[in-house]
Amino acid sequence: MSLSTPACLPCGPVSLDRLLQLRPGRAHEFCGPARHLLAAWMVARLPAGAPVIWIRPRWGVDRLCPLGLRDWASPEGLIFVEPARASDCLGSAEEALRSGAVGLVVVEQPDPPALTPLRRLHLAAETGLARRRGDSRAVRSAEGLHALVLTAGTGGTAGVESRWHLAPCPATDAPGHAPVQPAWRLHRLRARMAPPAAWRITAQLQAIPCKTDET
Repeated sequence: MSLSTPACLPCGPVSLDRLLQLRPGRAHEFCGPARHLLAAWMVARLPAGAPVIWIRPRWGVDRLCPLGLRDWASPEGLIFVEPARASDCLGSAEEALRSGAVGLVVVEQPDPPALTPLRRLHLAAETGLARRRGDSRAVRSAEGLHALVLTAGTGGTAGVESRWHLAPCPATDAPGHAPVQPAWRLHRLRARMAPPAAWRITAQLQAIPCKTDET
């Protein structure tokens, strides 16, 4: 059962950390213009310095700057892998997940993956999670093991456990004379055990529920 079901969340504001308690041992899709930040927030849920494998195509234009993550998450544990082909990115993610050596594997894709490789990610994540739970040396945490597939636009990867879209939006909780504060709009576009929903994320990383059609 996903931890992000309506029965598990109150109607009022919640912390972003609580909202991002995604089901472990499964693949989730993050999309939208701020998808990299959303993945960084998942990195922040791990213990500082915990290893994270971040996979991206070698020919990709956008590159993640570890120093740029310092305001959001500890970059010390990031391990970057840059295969030559997008299909090799998925294969690398599958091997990393199956090993159970890390708690989070992020894989960037130029287009939504097909159903068959996505199912392979699910199986690899389930195997890796079982290995972590059986290894007394592994870091025990509520995060378990997650696979994050990052895609542009509104995503569309078939078979994912959940799909989340993050984009910047105007801040509405600060007085007019205050410095400009960042804010984001987070959509849960799809989840197996929960309906679509939306939240406004404040600079303090509080999630305030809002209508899914609100701009």
